[in-house]
Amino acid sequence: MAGSAHDSAIYARLFDAGEASKLFTDTAEVRAMLIVEGALAKAQGALGIIPELSAAAIHRATLEITLDPGGLGPAAAVNGVPVPGLVEAFRKEMQAPEHAQYLHWGATSQDIVDTGLMLRLRQLLGLVEGNLREVLKSLSDLAAAHADLPMAGRTYGQYATPVSFGSVVAQWGNPLLDCLDDLEGVNRSLLVSLSGAAGTGSVWGAKAPALRAALAEGLGLTDPGRSWHSDRGPLLRITGWLTAVAVALGKMGEDLILMAQSGVGEVRLGQAGGSSTMPQKQNPVQPSVLVAVARQVIGLNATLQGAGLARQERDGAAWFTEWLTVPQLCLSAATAAEVAKALAPGLTPQPVAMRAAFDQSQGLMQAEALSFHLSAHMPRPEAQAAVKKLCRQVIAEGGDLGTAARADFPGIDLSPVFDGTAQLGEAPAFARKFAVRVRNA
Repeated sequence: MAGSAHDSAIYARLFDAGEASKLFTDTAEVRAMLIVEGALAKAQGALGIIPELSAAAIHRATLEITLDPGGLGPAAAVNGVPVPGLVEAFRKEMQAPEHAQYLHWGATSQDIVDTGLMLRLRQLLGLVEGNLREVLKSLSDLAAAHADLPMAGRTYGQYATPVSFGSVVAQWGNPLLDCLDDLEGVNRSLLVSLSGAAGTGSVWGAKAPALRAALAEGLGLTDPGRSWHSDRGPLLRITGWLTAVAVALGKMGEDLILMAQSGVGEVRLGQAGGSSTMPQKQNPVQPSVLVAVARQVIGLNATLQGAGLARQERDGAAWFTEWLTVPQLCLSAATAAEVAKALAPGLTPQPVAMRAAFDQSQGLMQAEALSFHLSAHMPRPEAQAAVKKLCRQVIAEGGDLGTAARADFPGIDLSPVFDGTAQLGEAPAFARKFAVRVRNA
């Protein structure tokens, strides 16, 4: 098995991160770092920190020169960071030492690596947002169409009270809408990093704030107005958002696995997997991917939280931990959004199976409603005791709660209790409210 499923010829299509896969390659990292170096030189030239002619030459060269990532490996192994090797290789390829000497003027490796990562994370967030909007469109259509379709609500895996399929879909979608609402703030965490060796920007003197602001403007990133070399909060806010997305989609996956299982069959998946030996199998592959990547993202996010305890002005071990975890977390979160986009349009509820759950529950899903209905005719404690007795009787002797209740209370009209559609409460309204919220998002 490959070191990462996303890099595997066998598993990459199962855990398909889509276009996001292109953002986490050595080539993409080198290109992002060169973009940062070019933008830095351009900003420094405009502010008179380096000669403007050299700045223009460097900026142009960063757009034209291609570096082999493999050539940076030996230096990275020694230095613990790829930037010294990148600067050396670029100066050699530029073949203009009079200009190349001004490359990377006053910057430190972390400035280049972190800013380059932010450029790629900006693209990633855009890709995930686009996929989430498509998922939400499919879920909103499903919720609106089936807002009034009764199905068994379950708590602790047991029959509880009736819900509607549309309200269940809304429960999947509302956390995703919350994520979209939070995205504007998350995007503000896409920060430029430019602080120099120990985060003080001392090499640039009084021009340091203006240089950082100019670099941020040139790259379309946010100027933090400070150093964040050892403050990993900006990165953690982004990965935390991606984790929230993966968790929300993982919950949908968990529910779908249960709803599609043999003996339940309350939903049909548009696509299912087969078995190598059992021809009848219709395996819920896509929901299982959602659950698996959510679990992975949760674990990786916990590791990143630990790496947030960065020591002093820069912590190499904490930084290395990010390199080991951030790409996998990002690709797995992107996988969740890609898979959900493909999964959601094919979901089809199965009303017959949903109705069968009411029959199989022996009417016990209406026990709460029955106790409240009887409370209009007797004290509440007596009503509760009577219903508990009837439930024990039905469980022990068979039959159904409706028949037993009508036998014990022949003078009370119980039809409002045992009409499944009458016990949905706000479920249909929740489903329709979700659909409207998606339309307005």
